[in-house]
Amino acid sequence: MGDMDPHIFAVAEEAYKQMARDERNQSIIVSGESGAGKTVSAKYAMRYFATVSGSASEANVEEKVLASNPIMESIGNAKTTRNDNSSRFGKYIEIGFDKRYRIIGANMRTYLLEKSRVVFQAEEERNYHIFYQLCASAKLPEFKMLRLGNADDFNYTQQGGSPVIEGVDDAKEMAHTRQACTLLGISESHQMGIFRILAGILHLGNVGFTSRDADSCTIPPKHEPLCIFCDLMGVDYEEMCHWLCHRKLATATETYIKPISKLQATNARDALAKHIYAKLFNWIVDNVNQALHSAVKQHSFIGVLDIYGFETFEINSFEQFCINYANEKLQQQFNMHVFKLEQEEYMKEQIPWTLIDFYDNQPCINLIESKLGILDLLDEECKMPKGTDDTWAQKLYNTHLNKCTLFEKPRLSNKAFIIQHFADKVEYQCEGFLEKNKDTVFEEQIKVLKSSKFKMLPELFQDDEKAISPTSATSSGRTPLTRIPAKPTKGRPGQMAKEHKKTVGHQFRNSLHLLMETLNATTPHYVRCIKPNDFKFPFTFDEKRAVQQLRACGVLETIRISAAGFPSRWTYQEFFSRYRVLMKQKDVLSDRKQTCKNVLEKLILDKDKYQFGKTKIFFRAGQVAYLEKLRADKLRAACIRIQKTIRGWLLRKKYLRMRKAAITVQRYVRGYQARCYAKFLRRTKAATIIQKYWRMFVVCRRYKIRRAATIVLQSYLRGFLARNRYRKILREHKAVIIQKRVRGWLARTHYKRSMHAIIYLQCCFRRMMAKRELKKLKIEARSVERYKKLHIGMENKIMQLQRKVDEQNKDYKCLVEKLTNLEGIYNSETEKLRSDLERLQLSEEEAKVATGRVLSLQEEIAKLRKDLEQTRSEKKCIEERADQYKQETEQLVSNLKEENTLLKQEKEALNHRIVEQAKEMTETMEKKLVEETKQLELDLNDERLRYQNLLNEFSRLEERYDDLKEEMTLMVHVPKPGHRRTDSTHSSNESEYTFSSEIAEMEDIPSRTEEPSEKKVPLDMSLFLKLQKRVTELEQEKQVMQDELDRKEEQVLRSKAKEEERPQIRGAELEYESLKRQELESENKKLKNELNELRKALSEKSAPEVTAPGAPAYRVLMEQLTSVSEELDVRKEEVLILRSQLVSQKEAIHPKDDKNTMTDSTILLEDVQKMKDKGEIAQAYIGLKETNRLLESQLQSQKRSHENEAEALRGEIQSLKEENNRQQQLLAQNLQLPPEARIEASLQHEITRLTNENLDLMEQLEKQDKTVRKLKKQLKVFAKKIGELEVGQMENISPGQIIDEPIRPVNIPRKEKDFQGMLEYKKEDEQKLVKNLILELKPRGVAVNLIPGLPAYILFMCVRHADYLNDDQKVRSLLTSTINSIKKVLKKRGDDFETVSFWLSNTCRFLHCLKQYSGEEGFMKHNTSRQNEHCLTNFDLAEYRQVLSDLAIQIYQQLVRVLENILQPMIVSGMLEHETIQGVSGVKPTGLRKRTSSIADEGTYTLDSILRQLNSFHSVMCQHGMDPELIKQVVKQMFYIVGAITLNNLLLRKDMCSWSKGMQIRYNVSQLEEWLRDKNLMNSGAKETLEPLIQAAQLLQVKKKTDDDAEAICSMCNALTTAQIVKVLNLYTPVNEFEERVSVSFIRTIQMRLRDRKDSPQLLMDAKHIFPVTFPFNPSSLALETIQIPASLGLGFISRV
Repeated sequence: MGDMDPHIFAVAEEAYKQMARDERNQSIIVSGESGAGKTVSAKYAMRYFATVSGSASEANVEEKVLASNPIMESIGNAKTTRNDNSSRFGKYIEIGFDKRYRIIGANMRTYLLEKSRVVFQAEEERNYHIFYQLCASAKLPEFKMLRLGNADDFNYTQQGGSPVIEGVDDAKEMAHTRQACTLLGISESHQMGIFRILAGILHLGNVGFTSRDADSCTIPPKHEPLCIFCDLMGVDYEEMCHWLCHRKLATATETYIKPISKLQATNARDALAKHIYAKLFNWIVDNVNQALHSAVKQHSFIGVLDIYGFETFEINSFEQFCINYANEKLQQQFNMHVFKLEQEEYMKEQIPWTLIDFYDNQPCINLIESKLGILDLLDEECKMPKGTDDTWAQKLYNTHLNKCTLFEKPRLSNKAFIIQHFADKVEYQCEGFLEKNKDTVFEEQIKVLKSSKFKMLPELFQDDEKAISPTSATSSGRTPLTRIPAKPTKGRPGQMAKEHKKTVGHQFRNSLHLLMETLNATTPHYVRCIKPNDFKFPFTFDEKRAVQQLRACGVLETIRISAAGFPSRWTYQEFFSRYRVLMKQKDVLSDRKQTCKNVLEKLILDKDKYQFGKTKIFFRAGQVAYLEKLRADKLRAACIRIQKTIRGWLLRKKYLRMRKAAITVQRYVRGYQARCYAKFLRRTKAATIIQKYWRMFVVCRRYKIRRAATIVLQSYLRGFLARNRYRKILREHKAVIIQKRVRGWLARTHYKRSMHAIIYLQCCFRRMMAKRELKKLKIEARSVERYKKLHIGMENKIMQLQRKVDEQNKDYKCLVEKLTNLEGIYNSETEKLRSDLERLQLSEEEAKVATGRVLSLQEEIAKLRKDLEQTRSEKKCIEERADQYKQETEQLVSNLKEENTLLKQEKEALNHRIVEQAKEMTETMEKKLVEETKQLELDLNDERLRYQNLLNEFSRLEERYDDLKEEMTLMVHVPKPGHRRTDSTHSSNESEYTFSSEIAEMEDIPSRTEEPSEKKVPLDMSLFLKLQKRVTELEQEKQVMQDELDRKEEQVLRSKAKEEERPQIRGAELEYESLKRQELESENKKLKNELNELRKALSEKSAPEVTAPGAPAYRVLMEQLTSVSEELDVRKEEVLILRSQLVSQKEAIHPKDDKNTMTDSTILLEDVQKMKDKGEIAQAYIGLKETNRLLESQLQSQKRSHENEAEALRGEIQSLKEENNRQQQLLAQNLQLPPEARIEASLQHEITRLTNENLDLMEQLEKQDKTVRKLKKQLKVFAKKIGELEVGQMENISPGQIIDEPIRPVNIPRKEKDFQGMLEYKKEDEQKLVKNLILELKPRGVAVNLIPGLPAYILFMCVRHADYLNDDQKVRSLLTSTINSIKKVLKKRGDDFETVSFWLSNTCRFLHCLKQYSGEEGFMKHNTSRQNEHCLTNFDLAEYRQVLSDLAIQIYQQLVRVLENILQPMIVSGMLEHETIQGVSGVKPTGLRKRTSSIADEGTYTLDSILRQLNSFHSVMCQHGMDPELIKQVVKQMFYIVGAITLNNLLLRKDMCSWSKGMQIRYNVSQLEEWLRDKNLMNSGAKETLEPLIQAAQLLQVKKKTDDDAEAICSMCNALTTAQIVKVLNLYTPVNEFEERVSVSFIRTIQMRLRDRKDSPQLLMDAKHIFPVTFPFNPSSLALETIQIPASLGLGFISRV
């Protein structure tokens, strides 16, 4: 609660928790001035209890408790000048709880009701809310009998002149009040009774009196207000009218009735109204308490006290005196609780404590309530028969003046007195004190009301039988209300009379004592409501009034004592009983006090958070809540475990029971279903048999009937058909005879016309054939191939049609041939007939005899003619068919032409649309790519900045941890013998960054790393959690790396076993294998480069035309093939030369009797050796032969590889062609789709294609990487073996043999020793190496003459040697020592720019070396072949690269801080104050002092000072060999610091905002830009960081008058925020009469134009901002084997390898 803003719910929650935890009653005391929010605060506290606890029954008690608020506010709250809802009474509500801390009921006590408000209200004030609510609801049907009207119609509600509260609807409030009454059990009849009494009070206030003389008065007859009052109250009009104008005086002997004056009658009327309202208030409170009362026994309660605050007015009377007296008692109780009791408790428990002085108001309370105090003297004066206010004042003066320092007398008044209260001095006017204290009302009027026929009214005055005057009302004051016993006490009449004489002050004092006893018996919680201002204005805070209220309520003293106090406390037994669950069995001792101490030391590490007393434990604020959280977590874990077990057992039982029941149900159901199914099968079978026989019977009967009918029909039909057939045959026979005769005649007639017809037919046929041939030639002349290309789908159709035409032509030709044959036959027959005719004419005479023969011949001629006619008709039909086919063919060709034209147009349109869509898609994708790239860059910068901030925070915490460790070390004067303290930085780095195997070793040997428990410093919890998470990740990485290491070792063992099994081969073959591997490696790299070029070409041109002969991909492939063939030829020549040299050299040193190195050529060698004088020739011949054989095998292998590569490229070209065809098919398919689906399909296809290509290329790359790694490993193994064999063979050769050897024809120059670029050192020299190379190396001393980055190179060469030895412990130790030493140097000399720059450069170079020689392909692109040989072989140091990168980031941030510290004193003086251009800023703005006058001339900085410092920085960084990109980032950061500090000072200094200063700034910025140009750093981004300063200088110089000027300013100042622009314009000050200030309207115009700009509201730039730094990879061209170690470094103990 102490860490959050004050809230009423927090106080309520604390009270509720303490009640539940401590089992003690609680109180919440709400205090404050009128209008400060006491009532609302109490209401919210009650609402919190109702919401959190709930009720213990179904009666919703919490709703009833909340429902009491609207009722009490309506009858006890009113509007005042200070508050629209001011509580005019005090109340104390006890909310009861049961053992489970649920609400069971409540009880309310009220104090000092302000009854005078019923009859009188000041200006701008109102009566109680209930009266205005009644008037607002007067039109309701149930309220018509009350005869109410507007509030202005009644005397008691119109005096203040403000009957309406803004924002409050009295009618709605009345509905809420009635609803609350119903909820609390007040019946409708009682509610109407309450409203009748309230309406009667309003009407009673309108009763007027008429004076008869000075001592008497009367009421007009049938006075309407009085009549309404009597009707509502149920009393007699005449009797009430009489006693309103008369009073009864009782003496010892007799009783008198005396008339009273008009003034006395009016006062008596008002007193009666106040008395009735007070009784009604009491009755409502009692009924509310009855409704909230619970029959369940109350276990505990929380009281909420809402009471009036300290009051002081111009005229203070009896009411203010009682209120301030109550506040004095509450302040005393507050002091007792907060100050006295706390300090006494600390002293009693012997807690170290310094007493705090505070104000004790006991003397003021004694002045008021002690014997002969103010109240005592007031009661005594009231008992006097002739006591007056003046006599009482004189008694006060005589008793207390000059005797009590808290009592004073005003200078100019004898009827007032002054009391020095705890809050302020208050002057009280004595007038009215006695009358208000007596609280008198006429008894006769009360008796009239008691005799009322209205049953509720006498109930209000039942208590008057006990006491009338003192407890019922005051004439013009407030009523103290207490709980009245249910049974009246019995006593003597004299005792009754005494009770009648109790005054209001006495009653109020008793009520306060009872309240104090209740509060002292509970644990109080205080809510101090502070009023922000006295005018009810929103968002207005009056500081003086707030401090005055805080001082008045004792909050300042409370803050003082709470800051050093212990608010929570437990006895040892209570603490043990409550927090036993947090203890282990071994922690529990017989001594409870010692047990509590031991447990607290473990639970709360900060001993200042608690103290041990004699009998109690004292806690600071928040510690008990922390312990409760630990206890709740422990109990929650136990509950979850119990719940888990019980729920599992219950569900298991339930599952078994359900399973058993389900099996039983299934068994019965399945049996029933089986029986039903068997019954169904039996019935189905029986039904089938019945159906079979019945259907057979029906079908047989139907068949027999149909068969009989069919036979009858057939007999009749067959007879009819036979007769018809006979008639037809007879007719045909007759017709044939007739036809025979007719056809003969027709044939003869037809023959005569046949000759002419045949000739005509031949002409027509030949013409038709010529036209067809012409048409065929025309068709062939057209380009059919083009139609085939454009309309592939139409080609088959055209071919089918052509085939059909050809078939028809063939048919037509066949028919024509038949026709020709027939014509020939007919011609020959005609000739024959002619010859016969001539012969018959010649022998006519002879043939007369044979007349019958002629007739027959004529018949034959007729027959021939008839055939000729038939042939002509057939010819005519054929001609018609030919014409029809010709027309159809022409129509088909025309249709095809039109369709072809349409397809051409559609194709052109689609091609145009595809080109446009491709262009739009390309533009869209490029825009999206640019936007996404920018967004990714921004996100990357944010992530880098966040990560570097975390690193900065980690380094800060690390330094803090080191400092604390050092302090703890210094505190321990006598260290333990044999203990060696490790460096904190070293240990933290090891725990954070080293390999997980080292962590395991640390766990095995805890004595090396752990320090004694008393030296441990409590770490930050967030840091601890981060480290714990990091340890978990390192353990996982350890497991993965261990598995990978085991797998590697197994592979190495298997490869070694295989190598041992292989027979040894000859030296020449080993050399051949090594060279072959080198060649394969170079070839592999070349293939990789070619593959990358091929990928680029394919990615740039992914269109379908990629595989065309002129395409880029095709050209790249052809170039690769050409280069491969050329390279092959070159390699062949090189191999021939090398093989001859190497083989001859190897053969020369091989022993001649070595059987293991002989091959199949051993026989030839032995034959040649027999020739002693030709031994050298034989050896040369054998070597040449062997070389040729090796070269032949190599050439063959290279030829095969070349062919395989060419085949692979052909296959790739073929696949690209297939892809092209598939693309065309997809394009044809996409053309048929709508545009949206077409774009989506093309994009989907493109994504799929690219994904497949990426997967294929990734697979190829992985295969090649595996091959390269394998070849590298084999190459290293064979190289090592070759070296061993060479050494062994050289040892076996004797010196004589070497001398006797002849000189070889090939001379190979002898080289110097070949260094491997490694440095060897011993393990024990590691600290010495680190000390000389890092800790004691001075950048200004020895390091000046060194090669840039030499320490980094030396360290890396040492790491290489450890990697070569495969010593992981040595690698880890060296890297860890290096990192820790660099941190030590930077911590020791971190403020030296040269030191920080030197180690930043070396750290980056060390990081680049780890990357360059890591063996990863991405970092090996720029390496030479020699550098690639120097790559690390055994360890992957990627994790250490990350550690070094983080270290470089920390060094960079430290470098920026050093730069800022150096530049900051120079910037303001050099950029703003110094006059670079003399005379421009010599005139100062009017009325401003010269700030630079106080600075000595020799101590000021100029722009030249800044430039010289920048030159110094740049030269140092260049001298140290810092990366150019890193130098650019440092320069960008420096310029940002210059711009930010300059702009911030410009915005804060009015004397700098002028036209001349703008010119000065622009000149200075131009000088800085010139410096960037000289250093070639314009592209570093430094100029952009000065853009806000440049725009601010331009803003000082531009015109600032018109709207156009405003528009220009808005467009120009895009790097400045709105607040900065407005600030500069407001600060702009003219320096001469030609300039003018910027007008307010112009500034508003600027603000209106910039209101839509979304920028930061921050005025000043963040000068501490550091841009995220990156370390681009920068490989070194320096060869490691050429590095020499200077003797000045003192590293003679390391040696080059």
